[in-house]
Amino acid sequence: MTDAEAAAEAARIITDAYRPTPETPTAYRDTTPLPQYGSTPPVAQPGIPPMSQKATDASRLMLTAGLATVPPGLIAIGLLIASQHADPTVLALLLGAPAVPILALARLVRRGKEALPDVHHHHYKGPVHQDRRNVHTTTRGVWAKTTNQQ
Repeated sequence: MTDAEAAAEAARIITDAYRPTPETPTAYRDTTPLPQYGSTPPVAQPGIPPMSQKATDASRLMLTAGLATVPPGLIAIGLLIASQHADPTVLALLLGAPAVPILALARLVRRGKEALPDVHHHHYKGPVHQDRRNVHTTTRGVWAKTTNQQ
């Protein structure tokens, strides 16, 4: 390219770079009127489930009252710790209160394992044949009682 052609091309590139871009629509608003009713049933939206106004007010009141008890409790615990008059056992019970149901369930499971029957292992020396084909099973009555006979 000659110097004149190079200068003309550079001027064109610079002009194109500083030219404003054309406005392209990023959104479209449909102004057609919506039907008053349709065949699609209503769908529950995320968030608070649909309920009456009275139930909504009551549930929000319970949530707010529950949250309102947290700051005074934290302040009381902080004051007890700062004044060094806090009983560590009481604080452990207050802070560990959510763990109480978990510990109760663990104890219940432990007791359930103790109630299971013992496991019996039988060890035989030699061949063993078990044939259960001749067992006759009878179930009768409203309250079923099964009787197995050989």
